[in-house]
Amino acid sequence: MQKGNISVHTENLFPIIKKFLYSDHEIFLRELISNAVDATQKLSVLSSRGEIEGELGDLKIKVSVDEKAKTITISDRGIGMTEDEIEKYINQIAFSGAEEFVNKYKDSTDTQIIGHFGLGFYSSFMVAHTVEINSLSYQKGSTAAYWKCIGNTEFELGKGKRKNRGTDIILHISEDSTEFLEKWKINELLNKYCKFLPIEIEFDGKVINNPSPIWKKSPTELVDEDYTKFYNELYPFQEAPLFWIHINVDYPFNLTGILYFPKSRREIELSKDRIKLYSNQVFVTDHVNEIVPDYLMLLQGVIDSPDIPLNVSRSSLQADSNVKKITSHISKKVADKLHELYKKDANEFENKWESMSLFVKYGIISDEKFDERAKTFCLLKNINNEYFTIEEYINKISISQLDKDNTKVALYTNDKDKQFSFIEPLLAKGYDILLFDEPIDNHFIMHLEQKNEKLQIKRVDSAAADKIIDKGQILESVLNEDEKKTLTDLMENQFDKEKFKVDLQALSPDEQFISIIKNEFDRRMREMNQMGGGMYSFMANLPEKYDVIINTNHSSIGKLVKETDELKRNNSARQLADLALLAQNMLYGEALNSFIKRSTENL
Repeated sequence: MQKGNISVHTENLFPIIKKFLYSDHEIFLRELISNAVDATQKLSVLSSRGEIEGELGDLKIKVSVDEKAKTITISDRGIGMTEDEIEKYINQIAFSGAEEFVNKYKDSTDTQIIGHFGLGFYSSFMVAHTVEINSLSYQKGSTAAYWKCIGNTEFELGKGKRKNRGTDIILHISEDSTEFLEKWKINELLNKYCKFLPIEIEFDGKVINNPSPIWKKSPTELVDEDYTKFYNELYPFQEAPLFWIHINVDYPFNLTGILYFPKSRREIELSKDRIKLYSNQVFVTDHVNEIVPDYLMLLQGVIDSPDIPLNVSRSSLQADSNVKKITSHISKKVADKLHELYKKDANEFENKWESMSLFVKYGIISDEKFDERAKTFCLLKNINNEYFTIEEYINKISISQLDKDNTKVALYTNDKDKQFSFIEPLLAKGYDILLFDEPIDNHFIMHLEQKNEKLQIKRVDSAAADKIIDKGQILESVLNEDEKKTLTDLMENQFDKEKFKVDLQALSPDEQFISIIKNEFDRRMREMNQMGGGMYSFMANLPEKYDVIINTNHSSIGKLVKETDELKRNNSARQLADLALLAQNMLYGEALNSFIKRSTENL
């Protein structure tokens, strides 16, 4: 029996492994099973090259838990190891068996080796006080090898007792890690990390993984049912997705995967577990923000790439030019798919738009390239449920909805019921009104204004909504200058001058006498601040501003201005002001009580 010290480049290997190298102890199972998969795939490669005679037999990897003995065993029927190989690949940690094997057989197109045997194996000491290896190499004439280490640099290496090809890794679980002796816990970890490994994994007599996930297949081999079935496998309790994108790239990098568009999401929820990253079918992480832009995090699915560089624990990504290329490619594939769907069936696309619009708008405002591509399929919807591309809509309003500077004015509402009193007169004039009722719409509106010359987008209850030229005519007020001065003074006395600005406008006689409108810029900035836009946080400390629009052509205006009884005139002005405040839910407390009492007395 040989005894010696493990050859490492640091004296503090085990504390580093336990505290720094692997931040999450549960991944020991992923690393050990990945190594078993490597060993099994190596065997298949050698067999395909005629370097192994006879049948390979059952290649399942088996995981077992012995709660009494407090052990976990991972058994494979891969290529196994000799004593010399254990000395090289286990004791001399600087070497990597997988890397060496790939270099030797790099001309084999079916070689996909998952990881690096050395350090991955040592993750076992995060949960075990002692680790044993029993192994028998596939090589003719080999004798079984046995290795044991008690969690320091000392080891035992000698002849073993294994009778058939392959390797057993036996973990003697530490007292502080006994949770991993619970079978439900091991089952949970296997489903998380090993669900799609390319070799069958058996636990408690059942194969727990799907070795051939559909993202590894060609899209030509699959039908819609395959995609929806796989979606249910990933997300068992969710509605069927709207559609999906199958990514299958082998140059200039290897990238496969399937991204699903889930049904309606009206809120921005950047959940960490929507998209999962795999490397050769080994689960790596569901924190994929380094390679997936924020707006794509609204999607669901998997991406798999061996070309994404991982740190030694595989738990995080490293900066690399390939990562940027992969990010760009994913974004392009998504945009191309949406364009294809819109061109194929515009009506069907419109039916699904409500579930897609938040994602598309988010992509447009955050990614310049996506914005360019999305112009062909991003839709605007009006209150009549009609859809237009951005270009189509701008052309639609370019004649009938202009201000005095020939700027196109698009009108919108975010609540048809609450803003009905503003919508009705605009519809009567023949104007079109868009519906923007998503949390992201203020940002999206600003983006549209910035990207399109001479375009303003105003809510129906903003002052600017009344400044569109009405059929090419500018209305004149029926009041003379003295009457305007009297009316202005009268109405200014009804409002707090710090919050309200009275503005006389010559509108159509059948429009409201008085309306209270929030300043468009002020309102938009405050709403974006409420969404978490830090750059607008200063707005929270400033008083809100409102415009009080007085229609000087209203049929009742003459009576109010010409009323000689000052008490009656002030009483009427107060009543009109309170009605306007009430319409905007701005009348409450003592003021509301006074209004009700006054209204009763007037009756």
